[in-house]
Amino acid sequence: MTFLPQLDSLFTVTQAGLPESHPQSFSGLCDERVVRLEQPTVTEVVAVYGTLSDLLTVASNKLGIRACNLYNGKGGLIDDIALIRDDDVLYVSEGDPFIDPQSDGKTSDDISGSHTDWLTLNIGGRLFTTTRSTLVSKEPDSMLAHMFREKDEWGNKQDERGAYLIDRSPEYFEPILNYLRHGQIIVNEGINLLGVLEEARFFGIEQLAEQLEVAIKNSHPPEDHSPLSRKEFVRFLLATPTKSELRCQGLNFSGADLSRLDLRYINFKMANLSRCNLTYANLCCSNLERADLSGANLDGANLQGVKMLCSNAEGASLKGCNFEDPSGLKANLEGANLKGVDMEGSQMTGINLRVATLKNAKLKNCNLRGATLAGTDLENCDLSGCDLQEANLRGSNVKGAIFEEMLTPLHMSQSVR
Repeated sequence: MTFLPQLDSLFTVTQAGLPESHPQSFSGLCDERVVRLEQPTVTEVVAVYGTLSDLLTVASNKLGIRACNLYNGKGGLIDDIALIRDDDVLYVSEGDPFIDPQSDGKTSDDISGSHTDWLTLNIGGRLFTTTRSTLVSKEPDSMLAHMFREKDEWGNKQDERGAYLIDRSPEYFEPILNYLRHGQIIVNEGINLLGVLEEARFFGIEQLAEQLEVAIKNSHPPEDHSPLSRKEFVRFLLATPTKSELRCQGLNFSGADLSRLDLRYINFKMANLSRCNLTYANLCCSNLERADLSGANLDGANLQGVKMLCSNAEGASLKGCNFEDPSGLKANLEGANLKGVDMEGSQMTGINLRVATLKNAKLKNCNLRGATLAGTDLENCDLSGCDLQEANLRGSNVKGAIFEEMLTPLHMSQSVR
């Protein structure tokens, strides 16, 4: 440009360090610079930080004028503080914007798309007043920047008061607007960060979204999946009345020493008891349905009336266990995975092992009277010395099974393959 407006004040930009007492400027703005504001009788030195609107406000306050526009030495309108360079001589005008005769009467705001005029947004029924510069400068590629970079560019609808209508949540929008103002995440207590994150993604404010993702991750420490120790579990037992059911469903006891404890009627459904020491524990009528008992040691445990449907006890040791309940309540291990288990010498009268897997298991000298073994996989299972009187083996797989030294003869009606 070749035309200068009427000059009310002179700005001289110089390179200088900011005073130690001055707060650091926000990221992305003009660090380490000050502006000297001059009038015939007034000289003020102020820091260059914030937005262009902030600088004009400071000029107005310091010089006692209504600073409206800032120009360079050739009359060009400065519409972004990032355009200010060291050693620039700048001019501020008061009153109406400068009009270039060659622009057909259009103001410099019309030509450049001023970023400093005030806007009111109606977000979900709540009004927010801010400047165009705030919506445009911080995140120039965001949806908000595209919506308000130029007036009516997106055909934004307005309410009866002239506020731009945006159908989003006002409580989640407020932290976003504050971020665009000063570059910091400030969220009031009770505001869900996930909601703010969704709004940031909707408006395409990528830098804010990334910071919120980190903040959300840090605010939720990783869940502690470490197994419960014997000491912790005993504390639970002591705090629970004897007649109350202790719910341990899905808990992790992996590798814990629970030997010789009274665990009657406890719900261990889907719990992780792998490699646990449960020797001589009392698990009478406890629920171990779908529990993981792989590699666990249950030697000598009391398992009267236990429920172990579809549990995984592969490789476990159950030597000398008692599954026999004198009251007639039968232990239920239907569908359990008992591959390679050692159940030698266990009392299992009337036990339900229907369709269970006992491949390569060791059941020497077990009492299996009246046991249900229909459809059970007994391949290569050692059943030597067992008592299988009245046991139901219909449909079971006894390929390679060992039946030496049987206490009672095995009738053909009991096994059909």
